[in-house]
Formats: sequence, structure tokens, C-alpha cells
Amino acid sequence: MTSATIIRLSDRMGLDSHLQNTEETSETGQTAPAAERPARATTASMQSLLAHYFETNPPVQDTAPFEAVRLDALSTPVSAPTGSPSAQAQQPEETSAAPSQDWPASAQTLIDSLRQENERLREQLREQTLQLQNAQGLADSDVLTPTLNRRAFLREMQRAMADCRRYGEDACLIFLDMDGFKSINDAHGHAAGDAALIYVAQTLNASVREGDSVGRIGGDEFAILLRRADLQSSRIKAMKLEAELMMGTFEYGGLHLKTGGSFGVRAYAGQASAESWLSEADAAMFLVKKSSR
Repeated sequence: MTSATIIRLSDRMGLDSHLQNTEETSETGQTAPAAERPARATTASMQSLLAHYFETNPPVQDTAPFEAVRLDALSTPVSAPTGSPSAQAQQPEETSAAPSQDWPASAQTLIDSLRQENERLREQLREQTLQLQNAQGLADSDVLTPTLNRRAFLREMQRAMADCRRYGEDACLIFLDMDGFKSINDAHGHAAGDAALIYVAQTLNASVREGDSVGRIGGDEFAILLRRADLQSSRIKAMKLEAELMMGTFEYGGLHLKTGGSFGVRAYAGQASAESWLSEADAAMFLVKKSSR
């Protein structure tokens, strides 16, 4: 095999000649050779290089089968025994014709640019993922209190119901309707009512475990979803919350105001939907409120 048979991969691809012959028109109408401007790696530029290679180097039908050489033979040439005349004659050719392991400078520039663009896109994807998570959190949160809104709370109930059916777990729902909320609004204004809602939400959040959920169902109504909790322990939890609200106060406008609540507890017992389970807990709360009057 002669040195003319072994051709550098970079020469066959035509990367150098293609980039050197490429010109770009500036805003003033003048053209500048590609060597005077930095090469930017884009998908289009790589496709252009490949297209240029196949246009200028069409496949050649080799009619001499014994002269065809596999590509891997270029990197592992068969050498003659050391010291023989043929080995001494071939040594200069093998040294000069050995394919380079490095890309040409122009191709390396394109590769580096592609890597930088890839990293930039990865960072942009990470930022968009965080923004999506933040937007999802805002969509699930109540507009006033630090709790879930009704839609998100119902979704958590559906997940708990699925786990109860699949794994035989216990789950209970506590429904709360605030007492004296209307009188706070009438006596001190709606801003005081908002402060009362926030106070109740914070009290409920401080009393639940990780994995439990607190949601504002609407107006002055809240609900607590207790995962892996039976009916007896959930009733004890409701009584403790009722006592804490009755003894506690919240501050508004230099005043220490009080509010309370009535609690209803309903365990999961194969209800058909989250809405039906919530309605049963609401009915249990109404019976408690009615009996206390």
C-alpha cells in the first residue's frame, strides 16, 4: 500500500477546504473569508460539511479487489519483519502516512462550540423545569392562606384513596368550620377576617405530620387529610385542635382576637369519590356544630 492510498480522514472529509472557501457577506456588503471569523457549530454547518464531502468525493467503484483496504487497516498497518529491506523501505511511508488522531483546528472549533451550545441548552432546560415547578406550586396554593386550594386538596385525597385500596391503609378526613368568623368581619373588617383565616391555617399546619395535607375548601372551611391514621386517633387530633383554637388568640390592629371551630371526622370506608368523602366529613361537622348550640 502506497502513501497515496492512505488518506487523512480530515482531508477526505474536506473540512479545511470547505471552511476556507466559505465566505460571509457583512452588513456593508463586503465579504470576509471564513478564516477571519470564528466558526460557530450548528447543525446546519455540520450538515453542510457532510454534503460538501459527498458532493466533491463521490463513492469510487474499486475494480481491483486486492488493492481495497479496510478502514481499520489504516490504523493497524501490517509491517514486515524488523531489519528486512522491505521494512526499511516501508518505515518512512508508514510514519508520514499514519492518520492523525487529532481533528483539524476548524473541526475542533465546531466541536467545542457544539459542546458549549449543548451546555447552554441544558442550563436553560433546568431553569424552565424550576419555573414549571414554581408555577405548579402557585397553582396548588390557596390565594390567602398557607394551605392547598380545593382542587389540589381533592387531588391529594384521590391519591390517599388509591393507596387505601391498594395497600389496605387507613386514612381519615377532618373537616373544620370556623366559629365566630362572621362576627370578626362585622366588628373589625375583612382584613381582620383574613388574619383569622391565616391564623387558623397556621395552627392546622403546625399540628400535622409530614405526608398529611391541609386545604382551604372555601370561605372559612378547612380540611385535614391524615394518612395512615385510624378513626380514634383522628378524633383525638380533632379535639386537641378545637381546644387549641379556643385557648389561642391572634393579633390584629393591636388587639388579641379569638376564634374557634367545629370539627367533623370521617374515616375512609370505600367512598366512591373524593367529593363524597368530603361531603360525609362536612355532614359530621354539621352534626357537631348543631349539637353544641
